[in-house]
Amino acid sequence: MAATRITVMSNGSIRVEGDFEIVDQEGRPFGLGGRPRVSLCRCGHSSNKPFCDSTHKTCGFESVIVAFDLPEPQPKPASP
Repeated sequence: MAATRITVMSNGSIRVEGDFEIVDQEGRPFGLGGRPRVSLCRCGHSSNKPFCDSTHKTCGFESVIVAFDLPEPQPKPASP
């Protein structure tokens, strides 16, 4: 089993648990206060982005998730 588990919740958040670090685009880490599990917003309405504040329950967000296999990545064309 991986050290980090990411669970995409139907009609809800993305749960991240285990050994992980969350950083902004500049590489600065978010202070997680020692939490071994956090939930990230998927609905876009959280007032605490990127973290979930359960707004998805009141804003009408719906997204049922069922796991599937991604296709193999396509090779990138060679640069001229």
